[in-house]
Amino acid sequence: AQAISAQGGSRFESIPPPNIRDMEPGAQTIGLVQPNAMAAPSTDDDGSMPFSGCGICCSCIPAGSVGVVQQFGKFQGYMEPGMNMYCPCIQSVQMVSLAVRQIECYTECKTKDNATMTVRTAIQYRVNKTRVKQAVFEIDNPEAQIRAAVDNVVRSSIPSMDLDDAYSNKDTLCSEILKSVKDAMHPYGYSITNVLVTDLSPDKALLQAMNAQLAARRQREAAIEQGEAQKVLQVKAAEADAEAKFLAGQGMARMRTAIADGFKDSMKSMSDGGLDPREAMHMMIT
Repeated sequence: AQAISAQGGSRFESIPPPNIRDMEPGAQTIGLVQPNAMAAPSTDDDGSMPFSGCGICCSCIPAGSVGVVQQFGKFQGYMEPGMNMYCPCIQSVQMVSLAVRQIECYTECKTKDNATMTVRTAIQYRVNKTRVKQAVFEIDNPEAQIRAAVDNVVRSSIPSMDLDDAYSNKDTLCSEILKSVKDAMHPYGYSITNVLVTDLSPDKALLQAMNAQLAARRQREAAIEQGEAQKVLQVKAAEADAEAKFLAGQGMARMRTAIADGFKDSMKSMSDGGLDPREAMHMMIT
C-alpha cells in the first residue's frame, strides 16, 4: 500500500495484510478466501468433533445418522441431524448410520470330550459418533473383523468345556465374547452393545447318539418303574392270599368247634334219656 505525506513528498509504507487467524470465525471478506472458515475444530486421534462451517448449499442429515465432511479429501468433522451448510465445490458429505446393526457368526469347534459342534452367535453393534473418523477411514470390512474376533474367542473357550458344560455356561461364553470384541473394535469407532449365543448345534451323528442315549435312559427308568409296580402288585397279592387263608382257617376252626359242641350236647341229651355212652355213640353213627 502507498501513502502520500501532507508535505507533497511521497514515501512508501508497507501495510501488512490482515491476519486471517485473528479474524472471527464467521467474518467475511470480499475477494479473500478463508481456508479454515468452513473447517472443523482441530481434533486429536481419540475422537471426532462436530463440523461447524458455512457454505452455499445445504445438506439434510436424517435422524439416527451423521454426515462425515471431507474437504479436499481431508476429514473435517461430522454433521449432526438436521440442515447443515457446506460448500460443494471443495467439500463432500458422506452419510453414516448410527443405528444398531446385527450380524450372525457361525463357528465350528470341538469340546473337551471331542464333540464337534457349531456355535451361532448374534453380535449387535453400532458406530460410535465421537469416533466416526476411525469407523469410516481407519477400518475396512468391520463385519469380517468382528467375525474373526468372535471365532477366536469361541475356539479358545469351547475346547476347555465338556458338551454339557458348553450348554450350561452360555452366559459365561457371552461375557467373554463381549469383552474381547468390544476391546478389539473400540479403537476403530465401533461399540459392541450386546452378544447372544443363540444356538449350539452338535454334529448330526452325535445328536442322534445323544437322542438314542436319552431314549435308552428313559426306557431304563420306565423299566425300573414297571418292575417296582409289579413288585408292589405281587406283594399285595401275597398279603391278600395270606389274609384269605388265615380267615379260612379261623372259619374252619369255628366250624369244628361248633360240630364238637353239637356232639357233646347230643351225648349229654342221650345220657339224660337213659342210654349208655356205647348205645348213644352207635345211635349217632347210624
